[in-house]
Formats: sequence, C-alpha cells, structure tokens
Amino acid sequence: MIDLKHVTKTYAKNGVKALSDLTLHVNGGELFGFIGPNGAGKTTTIKLMTGILNPDEGTVTMAGHDMSKDRLEAQRLIGFVPDGNDLYDRLTGMEYLNFLADVYQVSAAQRKSHIEKYLDIFELENAIGNQVRSYSKGMKQKLVVIGALIHNPPIWILDEPLGGLDPRASHLLKEEMKRHCEAGNTVFFSTHVLEVAEKLCTRIGVVARGQLRAEGTLDELRSGEVGASLEDLFLELTDDGGEDA
Repeated sequence: MIDLKHVTKTYAKNGVKALSDLTLHVNGGELFGFIGPNGAGKTTTIKLMTGILNPDEGTVTMAGHDMSKDRLEAQRLIGFVPDGNDLYDRLTGMEYLNFLADVYQVSAAQRKSHIEKYLDIFELENAIGNQVRSYSKGMKQKLVVIGALIHNPPIWILDEPLGGLDPRASHLLKEEMKRHCEAGNTVFFSTHVLEVAEKLCTRIGVVARGQLRAEGTLDELRSGEVGASLEDLFLELTDDGGEDA
C-alpha cells in the first residue's frame, strides 16, 4: 500500500539532505513501525507520504496512486495524525469533526457512526460540544485521532500518536490499530517509544541520517543476536543521529 522508491529530499534553505535514496515498501495488513533518532528523516518521510512535501528525486505511491500525479486521490486514502495537535481553538469539538467530514465528503450516516463509536471509546461525549480551547492536551490528541480517521481511510499514518494520551486511551488506540491491520489495511507508525514498537509492530524500519539502515520483523533485525532487544538493535544501527529533519 505504501511505496517509496529511490526518494531523495534536500532542504534548499540550508542544503541539508534529509533523505538519500530511500526505498521502502509497506504491505496491506502490516503495522509498520518507523523509528530513528532526531534528525533521522522520519518527519520528512511522513511529509512526503502525505503530500506535504515533494521529493527531489524518486516516487511516492500510496495505495496505487502516484503522489506527484494523483495527489488528491492519494490523500483521500490517508488518515494522518501529526506530531502535535494544532487545532481551531474556537470551534467546538463537534464542529471540528463535521468540518473534516465535509472535507472528505463523508455521508451523514457514516460520520454519525464513526463519531459515536470513537467518542465512546475515548470518553469525549461530555466535552464534544465545548470549544477546543477548553480541552486538555490529551483531549485534543483524541480529537485529532477521531478526525483523521473519520473517512475510514485504508492507510493510517500516525506520527507519535500516543503522546498526551492516558494509559486507557493509549491502549484503546493500539487495539484500533491492530484491528485496522487485521482487516487488510495499513498502519505506518512513527514513535520514539521503542517498547511500544517492539510489542505492537509486525515489521520495523530503522532510519538514520536519511537512510534506511534496516527493516524487517524483530527476529529479522536481530540477525542471530538471540534475545537482543529493539533498544539494543536501535543503538547499534543509529549511533550517528543529529537534529530533527
């Protein structure tokens, strides 16, 4: 469902090469963890996959749609939860969700079902009529998740989605991620919490200095190092990170 082929991205302003010849494939049904130190290129990769940035070289294909040729159709098939929750503070939670449902042309019946389901899961029923500026950080994160998934997209791209969530909400979101993949869909999950990636993801990609250093199941990444933790492997593969790219 996700294909990046020989992708390179350099930021012209400072000449920093954020990604260098990155090739990555994620299948339907996979919960793919994307990990790396600050400056590894994780954020740049996600911006390319969501169409926020264009690559200098290479191709980005999402669910069969080339981002450079069919951007809008590709973006319709993506649910994106960014790292951070900048929202329209003077909208109520319900106004925000209905706005996103309108953008994605979600039917009244589908949006009602989705909103009711996730308000119950994340216990936001009593706050959904309040303005977003009254929400805590965790409540805003829950709202962002509900809005990103309102059109039931086959590809979820989640950048540090568990930040600010309480343990119960974090557990419930992880269960939703698993269910999404069990239905044949794809979750691309960027996180700094290695223990979560180790327990949750079916495959993991390790990126550093704009290059994919390794990818595979945890057993494949161990390459014979029996019992090695993801933290051990991460430190071995990424001993030269810099600042966020």
